[in-house]
Amino acid sequence: MTDRKDELAANLAKVEERIAAACATAGRGRDEVTLIVVTKTYPASDVRILSDLGVRHVAENKDQDAAPKAAECSDLPLSWHFVGQLQTNKARSVVGYADVVQSVDRARLVTSLSKEAVRAGREVGCLIQVALDAGVSERGERGGVAPGGVAELADLVAGAPGLRLDGLMTVAPLTGEFAGRQRAAFGRLMDLSTDLRRAHPAANMVSAGMSADLEEAVAAGATHVRVGTAVLGVRPGLG
Repeated sequence: MTDRKDELAANLAKVEERIAAACATAGRGRDEVTLIVVTKTYPASDVRILSDLGVRHVAENKDQDAAPKAAECSDLPLSWHFVGQLQTNKARSVVGYADVVQSVDRARLVTSLSKEAVRAGREVGCLIQVALDAGVSERGERGGVAPGGVAELADLVAGAPGLRLDGLMTVAPLTGEFAGRQRAAFGRLMDLSTDLRRAHPAANMVSAGMSADLEEAVAAGATHVRVGTAVLGVRPGLG
């Protein structure tokens, strides 16, 4: 366990250095960017180590992995983010532990999350997942709503009992006009965030950037970066 803690501490320090350097280059304060460590496929023991090392935000993308891990770590001072594509029949389980659902991309999911949040007596933060590889009304390859659908979905979240509209999220697209152009993609997300905040001033969270492109996200103005591999190492499995 000590070896693993040393490994995670060293990796975390390198990521912190990268974020700090990116903030300095962009003329931003380090406190403007929150690190979310994506712990998918890794055990609860790693989450405990990360908590000991000062991490306060962790993310998961599959409910069947996240629910038991969150339960096992319920004594820790952590905020849990759900970042994967979410089926409506998993809404009750996810609302049980997630403080923020970053992958809200359709009206039916808003309805399900609202119903379960009210049932659980919780307020759940929601980010609209934007698909920058989608056409005018399509969804993206990895989920998300097309840019043209953001405003309508945001209004729906903002008016839904038990939900709080926190902002926007995207994953750098692998296809379409922004493929291989992370900085441009994240810049487009920031433009959409500016538009969103005209109607919903408090929805100022922008989640973008991962291990390979966090610098581009910070340069564009992201408030949260989601880093997995750079902190935890290469995934033991993709299942």
